[in-house]
Amino acid sequence: MLQSKILILTICSAGIGGTFQYGYNISIINAPTSYIQMFMNETWLERTGVPLESNMILLLWSFTVSAYPLGGLTGAVVAGPMAIMLGRKMSLLLNNVFVIIAAVLSGFSRMAKSFEMIMLSRFFTGVNAGVSMNIQPMYLAESAPKKLRGVVTLTSASFTALGLVLGQIVGLRELLGGEESWPFLLASNVVPALIQLTALPWFPESPRYLLIDRGDEESCISALQKLRGNSDLSAELEEMLAEQAAVKGQRAKNPWELFQTPALRWQLMSIVVLSSAMQLCGNDSMYFYAAYVFQEAGIPQDKIPYVVIGTGSCELITSVTCVRLSIFCGCGGSTQALCVQVFVQLLFTFLPFLFPAGVTGVLPTEVFDQMSRPAAYMICGSLLWFNLFLVGTAFPFIVKSLAHFCYVPFLVVCICTALYVGFFLPETKGKSFLEISEEFKKRNFKAQTHAVFYKGPEEIKSTML
Repeated sequence: MLQSKILILTICSAGIGGTFQYGYNISIINAPTSYIQMFMNETWLERTGVPLESNMILLLWSFTVSAYPLGGLTGAVVAGPMAIMLGRKMSLLLNNVFVIIAAVLSGFSRMAKSFEMIMLSRFFTGVNAGVSMNIQPMYLAESAPKKLRGVVTLTSASFTALGLVLGQIVGLRELLGGEESWPFLLASNVVPALIQLTALPWFPESPRYLLIDRGDEESCISALQKLRGNSDLSAELEEMLAEQAAVKGQRAKNPWELFQTPALRWQLMSIVVLSSAMQLCGNDSMYFYAAYVFQEAGIPQDKIPYVVIGTGSCELITSVTCVRLSIFCGCGGSTQALCVQVFVQLLFTFLPFLFPAGVTGVLPTEVFDQMSRPAAYMICGSLLWFNLFLVGTAFPFIVKSLAHFCYVPFLVVCICTALYVGFFLPETKGKSFLEISEEFKKRNFKAQTHAVFYKGPEEIKSTML
């Protein structure tokens, strides 16, 4: 039982300062929207003696909102090199520096009479989220036993949803969402960062990173013993040594090298499709513009914060269901789990935030080897944040153009994604990383195999003539 407790505590320590921050920082910006816009106008009036026009306030607010995904894109790009050079655990620890800087900037922004500090704060908050969204699933998947790998990694989605709900609750006017307390609301993300800085150093680094990247077998065995306790480690260690032998002499790949490698064609296609769909299904646009959407739907202004909490609670319930589906269906990247969840979303098209983002986040870990995994996460994360920026920018215009049918384009994305998953994504249930690589190798070189098979009889025929 001790090893189970250590694994659970490792999951919680990684999650509280990891993907929890992503969800938390998406939701806390929604409650003080009007107060921050008033602050911008008052600050500008004090500086120039002229108030801002409504269009200019909206433009400044859009810059503030957009700073978060731009920071996230930056974080996704630097996450790969951080994971390779510093390791998974140390990268998560260092990542908290960005949140601490952000908390200081936002916490003192009103005192300094600078709305630019809020924009910069949101950028650093985004960098933190971009790094953690990539490295946390990698760290958990490499630390978990094979039979629990998908379930453990899917907890990243649960922490995201938990962050969304807690951010919405803390953002209520009765708590920190009031006119006087909103700087404290924006700075409250420092608390999860401090918790992770205190807790995570007590837990081991990823065993796979220690053995395959660093070549430190002794530290790998020590980390495994902490995570597994008195369990027999021989089979797991043998699997890691086999993977180490398979990538021996190779260095960690760069993102552009993945596009140039025929053996990774279908793996790359899969993460491009699913990581793009994760945002193009419209899930996070709901949180950026929740107040606007519900106001257009005719919900009274004073009731909107509580309705927003309801949407976050739906995602939390779905993320927990996602974990249970994976226990039932297989690993986190399993085709069955993805198909079931996408089908559920198709039935309830008015709930776009039910997209199986948790399973999508696991996929790069499942289908790429140790040398390709950081680069794959860089591509996956970059697409995620770019599409978040794209949807966040376009969503108000979509609502204006399509009104009640504004989620129809997102429904089309879900249908196309479901078809791709059903027809092209192989099952990863209960398979080792090497076995999954072999499965994709068959798909990547299927055309060449057919070509060789076809040419054989022709060559025989020409020889006979």
